[in-house]
Amino acid sequence: MLKSLFSGVTGMKNLQTKMDVISNNIANVNTTGFKSGRVRFEDMISQSIASAEEGINGKQVGLGVQASAIDTIMNGGSLQSTGRELDFGIENGDNSFFVVSGDGGVNKNYTRDGGFYLDANNNLVTGAGYSVMGDYRAEGSAPEAGVLEKLEKLKIPAYIKVAGEKFTEVESTLANETNVTGLKSYSIDSEGLITGNYGNGESYVVGQIALAKFSNASGLEKAGGNLYVASGNSGTPELGFPAGDGYGVIRSGFLEMSNVDLANEFTEMIIANRAYQANSRSITTSDSMLEELLSLKR
Repeated sequence: MLKSLFSGVTGMKNLQTKMDVISNNIANVNTTGFKSGRVRFEDMISQSIASAEEGINGKQVGLGVQASAIDTIMNGGSLQSTGRELDFGIENGDNSFFVVSGDGGVNKNYTRDGGFYLDANNNLVTGAGYSVMGDYRAEGSAPEAGVLEKLEKLKIPAYIKVAGEKFTEVESTLANETNVTGLKSYSIDSEGLITGNYGNGESYVVGQIALAKFSNASGLEKAGGNLYVASGNSGTPELGFPAGDGYGVIRSGFLEMSNVDLANEFTEMIIANRAYQANSRSITTSDSMLEELLSLKR
């Protein structure tokens, strides 16, 4: 009879974990690029009362339930139009992430939140100040066959010095020198190519946003701030560019919304609540039976 008490306790304890996950999903229903979680359960060890024999099944009593996994559902959220040119959403690339870094590329984080900004030095950064990483073409040279060999901080130079088809970034103090021209506007296309339009009437590709994809994106660990870090089960990040094989494309003027389905979360919450009540009832019923047993008199 004590087994039923402990089984009920394990049920209530693990349903509390499920409610924690559901509540977190609901709280992040409006979080950009948020990926919902789910809890899966498995039965605990069973105690054998009698072994199976030919023609007779064995007798086993289960000893409760435990959480087998807390999964991150990496399905892409819907893209919502913002009309802002530095907002980006990844389309057709559920396993792809923007690469950002808070220390210039030594340690890398990954995110689906494409709400970027230009800082005072025209660096492309996240809302938290992390540098957006990619191929920075300081001299106008493109990688061979679209292969990304080195990640660098991306920026849109305010001033460049032009020499033929090449250019180099220069400080604003050199703005009046020969062949130095200033930035007038910029654009970023679906392949992540950053094009600067300069005062000399020419346009130059100054960089390209990189993406990283993982063989098991669900194995990434959440690090807060809409960031993920690679883990031993996510696989090694494969770096590439938007529109590359399996990377998807990026859409300027859009942000990816949370993939939380409120209808599903409310349904799961009702089911968890009822299951919690049922486990509570099994405990109180077992307690009543024990009380009756203890009150027996000879």
